[in-house]
Amino acid sequence: GELLDDEGLAVDGHDIVAPAAGHALTDGDEVVVRYGRPVTLTLDGRRHRVWTTARNVEEALRQLGVRAEGAYLSVSRSAAISRHGLALDVRTERAVTFLADGRERTVRTNAATVREALAESGIVLAGQDALSVEPGSFPRDGQTVAVLRITDSRRVREETVPYAVERVRDPELFAGTEVVERQGVHGLRRVTYALRTVNGVQGRPRRIGEELVREPVSRTVRVGTRRPPASVAGADGLDWAALAACESGGRPDAVDPSGTYGGLYQFDPATWRSLGGTGTAQEAPAAEQTFRAKKLYVQRGASPWPHCGRRLGG
Repeated sequence: GELLDDEGLAVDGHDIVAPAAGHALTDGDEVVVRYGRPVTLTLDGRRHRVWTTARNVEEALRQLGVRAEGAYLSVSRSAAISRHGLALDVRTERAVTFLADGRERTVRTNAATVREALAESGIVLAGQDALSVEPGSFPRDGQTVAVLRITDSRRVREETVPYAVERVRDPELFAGTEVVERQGVHGLRRVTYALRTVNGVQGRPRRIGEELVREPVSRTVRVGTRRPPASVAGADGLDWAALAACESGGRPDAVDPSGTYGGLYQFDPATWRSLGGTGTAQEAPAAEQTFRAKKLYVQRGASPWPHCGRRLGG
């Protein structure tokens, strides 16, 4: 140590002095000083700050235990390392497997990016093709990368636009009666979907546009609000429930097999309309059907119901 001071040689913890600085000197001794040199080493994409007493790159790689066979070096192996240090990029040889078109291809590479390794494999990307990892990422040893063959297309489909229902209150109709004044008409819409197929598997369609081809026409329904009369003189005391049970089984919407007669009391359409009914009897509420049956009885007695009319008397 005293000798180094006499010679003006400053050393620190990164340097090597042999023999050690505290070792006693004798005549003829040789003292070796090897200065530490900083190396900014980027090894397989990871940067490290290391120190070495090696004087050239090849010696430094041995000291640092870096496997250099088949590796990419940013500077020559014989390049000297100055006291100020050196920046060194090393990419060791790695095995990367690509899965493409149903086949596996493994390449040994020292490429800096997955994109470069793919080019070395001879696999070509076209159109919308992509990789399962970021193309600019560093390829790791043993890594498997899938090539995604992507096809984009479009499909146009016509879809129904449901019509709305407008309900209009009508004081001329009895409560519970509904009459369709205008039938609704569905509209038509032309919808464009984007389709993406990845390696032969089609994904979920994505809606990207639409065009209204035909406007829907709303359905208009007249809804009765008029309260039916409570009674009809001359017919209120009869057993109308018994007549209904005989004629229709007591079902207001009953229709006979021929489709001609309907409702609780099996009115034909002409008779129903002659009594002031709208539409058909089976479409009207039970109270209205009974009211109009009473009116018919006052006009014609039990004759409209030749088989069941006797039930009116109990």
